[in-house]
Amino acid sequence: MLQILHADDHLVAINKPAGLLVHRSQLDAHEEVFALQLLRDQLGRPVWPVHRLDKGTSGLLLFALSSEMASELGLAFEQGRVSKRYLALVRGWPARNEGLIDHALAKDPERASAGQTLLPARTAWQCLARVEWPLSSDARFSSTRAALLECRPQTGRRHQIRRHLKHMAHPILGDATHGKGPLNRAVAGYLGLQRLWLHAAELQLQHPADGRRLEIKAPCGPEWAALREHGLWMGPEEDLRT
Repeated sequence: MLQILHADDHLVAINKPAGLLVHRSQLDAHEEVFALQLLRDQLGRPVWPVHRLDKGTSGLLLFALSSEMASELGLAFEQGRVSKRYLALVRGWPARNEGLIDHALAKDPERASAGQTLLPARTAWQCLARVEWPLSSDARFSSTRAALLECRPQTGRRHQIRRHLKHMAHPILGDATHGKGPLNRAVAGYLGLQRLWLHAAELQLQHPADGRRLEIKAPCGPEWAALREHGLWMGPEEDLRT
């Protein structure tokens, strides 16, 4: 059963587990279970997704309970009227504690970028904690550094956070597309878990029906809390809360 974070007469927010598709996709045609289907069956009524999370990303996912509300919420996301906060575990230690990635992205990351129009894309980030692990995927190094980042995308391009952190030379650990396979496998072996370490932690928006300000948070799963048991973290442990 899906964890429901917020529900009213117009919308429902869930905490999507990593590995669950939002809806049917040609990229994962073999999958038969989707968040859309599970929530519809759980509530006993139709639901409409208003934004997307990658299959490997966990966290807050919003659905509308009518097509009209889906259109209004979808427009709010498109116009940047929804504030989003993510947690990402990345390779390496950023040289600064915070910054803004202002790097245009092609619309479709699955296609070659040549010939595609580049769209403005901005992601603000802040380093919350750092750790150094006694593992290596490269004979030149005896250890691996990782950092926990808070990311706030200011635009909504596909795979924006994943692509921007790769551009910053700090790809998300467990990212099979934008990261390094040997390092991902080494980290998965050390942690005893293989996943994309990206979590949608919070949404803030104005409710389309009555105008009230909504602030919805999705707690991290237990695997994030287990990170505290691996290495000596430098930073506030509450950022790895469940």
